[in-house]
Amino acid sequence: MRMCHTPATFGTAVQGGGILVFLGYGGWRFAYMPCSNSKMRVMPGQPYPLGATWDGKGVNFAVFSEHATAVELCMFDRAEDDIESSRIRLPEQTNHVWHGYLPDMGPGQLYGYRAYGPYAPEEGHRFNPNKLLIDPYAKALSGGLTWNDAVYGYICNDPREDLSFDERDSAAHVPKSIVIDPSFAWEDDRPPCVPWGDTVIYECHVKGLTARHPAVPQQLRGTFLGLASEPIIEHLTGLGVTAVELLPVHHGIDERALIEQGLINYWGYNPIAYFAPDARYATVSLGRQVHEFKSMVKALHRAGIEVILDVVYNHTGEGSHLGPTLSLRGMDNASYYRIRSGDRRYYDDFAGCGNSLNTPHPRTLQLVMDSLRYWVQEMHVDGFRFDLATALARGKQGVEHDGSFFSTVLQDPVLAGVKLIAEPWDLGEDGYQVGRFPVGWAEWNDKYQATMRAFWRGDRVPIGEVSCRLAGSSDLYGPTRRGPYASVNYITCHDGFTLHDLVCYERKHNEANGEENRDGNDNNLSCNWGVEGPTADMEIAALREQMKRNFIATLAFSLGIPMIAAGDELGRTQQGNNNAYCQDNEVSWIDWNLDEPQERQLVFARHVFALRRRYALLRRGTFFAGKPACEAAIKDVTWVRLDGGEMSADNWNEGDRRVLGALIHGHHDGERDHGAHGPGQTILLIVSGEDRSRRFRLPDGPGFGAWKWVVNTAQARTPPEPITTKTIRVAPRSLVLLEYKKVP
Repeated sequence: MRMCHTPATFGTAVQGGGILVFLGYGGWRFAYMPCSNSKMRVMPGQPYPLGATWDGKGVNFAVFSEHATAVELCMFDRAEDDIESSRIRLPEQTNHVWHGYLPDMGPGQLYGYRAYGPYAPEEGHRFNPNKLLIDPYAKALSGGLTWNDAVYGYICNDPREDLSFDERDSAAHVPKSIVIDPSFAWEDDRPPCVPWGDTVIYECHVKGLTARHPAVPQQLRGTFLGLASEPIIEHLTGLGVTAVELLPVHHGIDERALIEQGLINYWGYNPIAYFAPDARYATVSLGRQVHEFKSMVKALHRAGIEVILDVVYNHTGEGSHLGPTLSLRGMDNASYYRIRSGDRRYYDDFAGCGNSLNTPHPRTLQLVMDSLRYWVQEMHVDGFRFDLATALARGKQGVEHDGSFFSTVLQDPVLAGVKLIAEPWDLGEDGYQVGRFPVGWAEWNDKYQATMRAFWRGDRVPIGEVSCRLAGSSDLYGPTRRGPYASVNYITCHDGFTLHDLVCYERKHNEANGEENRDGNDNNLSCNWGVEGPTADMEIAALREQMKRNFIATLAFSLGIPMIAAGDELGRTQQGNNNAYCQDNEVSWIDWNLDEPQERQLVFARHVFALRRRYALLRRGTFFAGKPACEAAIKDVTWVRLDGGEMSADNWNEGDRRVLGALIHGHHDGERDHGAHGPGQTILLIVSGEDRSRRFRLPDGPGFGAWKWVVNTAQARTPPEPITTKTIRVAPRSLVLLEYKKVP
């Protein structure tokens, strides 16, 4: 017998191997809950660790629910089964953790939970034992969600909406949790521990990076093992990448509206299990995704490449109050989610996805922290990029920089050695927090992105703003006593135009997303240089290639941490789609069949990032002082005008100035060698946003020597020739890098 409308539970009593539950809803009702299967031994077990833990002899199950009246463990023989083979009521509750130990169970067992308690949406409670629940600590899931009205806790199309109560069983449609064997032959695996100053991040999608690569074996394309294959690793190391930042790999679900349009949530920002690698990236399902993810990490580590995960702890795929009941909602809605104080039927939504995790609650914060530690300790990842990170820091007083989330992360010894990167905004009040995260955190610097896009397309950007972004954004990170390493610089990312499309389109072209081109950003700071989309005009095509070189070189030569969006080094296009989150097809996948311009772009990208490795003064961890380090030293940076003179205070205020040089010195004779500042190196970086060529007088270098060409983006390839003249020609819309070589 199934429970029906049950806004309150008043008591229980054991009867005939089950439990009679006294329920209040317009009178007394009864529901029968089957208890322990007599064929299985059940012991009390332990309340920690949470999740399903195999100890070599049996499995301990533990799950938190403060408001449940009972929790059942349901075992399944096959992933597609709609009826469990057995149900066991967890026999113990300790500090709101329900737990039990099954000595006859081992890895590979499929399971789920059913939680009993009040169904009272107005009070924030949404228990419905007819809905099979994914273990919040599940380490692997059997596959994807099959959308059906039965996965909702309420009756779809009922005029009372979520106030109604649905009695259909959802087990046939919900992925089953899997007990895993965590053992793995890590051998001598060690984290690469790449210093921040040497870090080059490559943001990529597991499937999109590998799905069309002709040298990746067919069976591995689109998988963790495909990303770890030799052709991919060779490409990454050849480009100078030291860390891959993977778009979400936590097991997620696809929104029903997308499925009904024949689309999916390709990016993966819709998680449902924070410990489980997504089964869609495994060569086979049913637990292999854990082993294959570890194999990927191991292979990347051997190549000296770190693994950073894009994690989404701000919301889950259960969506708004009208979303499905899949896990946290049915286990303890009032504890796991931020409930609106004025009406507990609804959620606070800082992510724009229907709900927000209740991180101020100690058990929800524990869920996040346990997940982070698991991925570091058990899966050997090297860092995290937190999607909409501001949402995690919200407390009763709004965004709390000294609140529980930041404080807990700061003191955690497991997280002390990993890279922490924030997307420093959310959709709530005062959500834009760029430059305001605490020490220990790096941030996506969208001010860098906006400034460089605007400058290179010809906008009248204050030249002081350009210099500040080139020099690591001290205005943003200096006040929090952080250095350039706090700034993750990027021109493009997964969200928005690709680099190629940035110089080919001025309007978004998102019709394929099924929202009549209403989705996606309308303010792209892009320029098509005369024609929207592809063109046969050779002059326009050549200018577009030069502009791409400008962006790539600017990124490589700026202080801070560069992040490359996958495929930008190859000229990848999405045909003007700037919101390809639902395009699991050739719109999003990288095409590795390169034409001649793409080959040249790849060679150029490899060259400029090799130069970044060569010039340590571009990787410094402190901001330029603009003055000598000691009496015998020379200034670390001098900002230079066209005439070779130093920029004055009045020059900085000239609104039409579009050319700027940065004369950058490493340590020379008489100075201490701090290593990372580039002892003995001197370079001159010139950026020109002018639409005509200009003569630039070269400043004097230290000692006797001469300037030498290193990069000129007006050319696809710059011969490293010495300069014998006092002035050089700087082409329109170009970047120049020169090196000063002293005569021995």
